[in-house]
Amino acid sequence: MNHRAAPGMITGCLGLVLAILAIATEQVWLAAGAGGCALVSGLFTLGLADGLASSRQSAEAASIAAEAARAESDVMAARAARFEAEAIMARTARTMAAETAVAVGPDAPEPAVTDPDTGLFTASFFAVTLEKRVSAARRGLRPLALALLEPVRGLDSDHPSSAVGRPVADCLLETLRDSDIACRLDDGLLALILEDTPENGAVWTVERVRRRLATVADGVALRAGVACYPAHAFDAEHLRDAAHAALRSARDWHQDRIEVAALPDE
Repeated sequence: MNHRAAPGMITGCLGLVLAILAIATEQVWLAAGAGGCALVSGLFTLGLADGLASSRQSAEAASIAAEAARAESDVMAARAARFEAEAIMARTARTMAAETAVAVGPDAPEPAVTDPDTGLFTASFFAVTLEKRVSAARRGLRPLALALLEPVRGLDSDHPSSAVGRPVADCLLETLRDSDIACRLDDGLLALILEDTPENGAVWTVERVRRRLATVADGVALRAGVACYPAHAFDAEHLRDAAHAALRSARDWHQDRIEVAALPDE
């Protein structure tokens, strides 16, 4: 029982007892006392109701404020991740340009950081960024997910082919968060780096991509392997290996399939 309701309950019980005694003894003063107790009990009840309503309003206001703070935090985190991705992209472009100039001369064209066919980041950018993101996740004690996607057309035929292209890339970009990073790798693979995302969140993200592909890209199946830091690996190299192993398991099904990497001790 709420401690604020105790006085009203006690007063009400006392009034009930006085009322019974007043009926039994026909004493007017007992009846008056019972009426007074009833009045006091009613006042306590009204005060309690007002207090509960005020507490409920305060709780609702606090909940709204907390939700707004979480939303603002998510927006800030997405902006920070995007700014860092752009900074990494710029540094990667300069590094690749310098390496190319040393290898083939200063007049060589600068290597691209984004893939011209899909608009996604390149494999070189992926390699550098994954290292950075794993290091950041380690410093911040936050999870990080890597998903390797293999969109395939004609999976049931004798000659299936890669479905990587602009439609699939657009589907990715429309589905992912601003803080997520999508890259085109070699051999018809796509890579997703999902910050602050545990295993279940990564699987749900890939499933959303698969469902969207099913509606906008007819005949395209999606096989995917998911691995997470720190559940499956503690560095970028082993995280890639775990995601590749999960993708190989998904390929064994010859259909849409999302596989999660095995735990290190399995």
